[in-house]
Amino acid sequence: MRIMTFNCNGIRAAARKGFFDWLPSSEADIVCLQETKAQLDQLSDPVFHPAGYDCHYFDAVKKGYSGTALFTRKKADKISRGLGNEIADTEGRYLQADFPGLSVASLYLPSGSSGEERQARKMQFLEFYIEHMRSLRRKRREFIICGDWNICHKEIDLKNWKANQKNSGFLPEERQWLDELYDQVGFVDAFRVVNQEEDQYSWWSMRGQARARNVGWRLDYHVVTPGLRDKVKSAQIYTDENFSDHAPVIIDYDL
Repeated sequence: MRIMTFNCNGIRAAARKGFFDWLPSSEADIVCLQETKAQLDQLSDPVFHPAGYDCHYFDAVKKGYSGTALFTRKKADKISRGLGNEIADTEGRYLQADFPGLSVASLYLPSGSSGEERQARKMQFLEFYIEHMRSLRRKRREFIICGDWNICHKEIDLKNWKANQKNSGFLPEERQWLDELYDQVGFVDAFRVVNQEEDQYSWWSMRGQARARNVGWRLDYHVVTPGLRDKVKSAQIYTDENFSDHAPVIIDYDL
């Protein structure tokens, strides 16, 4: 099973940049998108409902903002939108597909980079979300949570880590939150199971030729339950084409 996560930074913009032309060649069985920035009535063009996929969208209340999507080759038993949390539910940040014994979710975790108020909201969401992740561990099924987590975990995960220790996305309390998620709650960073290399980034600033120089951040993760650790076979970040300021992260699972 091949699963892709991709922050498209506007699904209509990504379409113009060729994402849907490339999608068939990716051979992804499940596609998790974040930051779709569109309402469903703006996505009537067939391009946004690619052939061979069952397509689901979860829009933010605010137009042109946030939003998630899930495309699945196999029809899900159940689709769930939201988490019963105001931030997640009004901003379209969580969309989950349930299959027999497995759930796959598209998550767009809030960013705090625009100021103190947004950072406070991000931390508020993290406090809620870690409890949600604990509750998932109590369920008798496996989970793959794909998305833009808006946090780099370790120094290896961003180029200029020294200069970013006081910036949202690499704050000590955010990194500690991921420590807790992995070390205490027991989830696994699937990418790092099979790829321990440096310079593996999925987001680059639009400034200063950051992408061309590969001065990036690894913000886009597949976070999986420990029962799937040995099912992770390969991982890649697709950078041959530029559909967004993020790149698709594709992982193959032996499922």
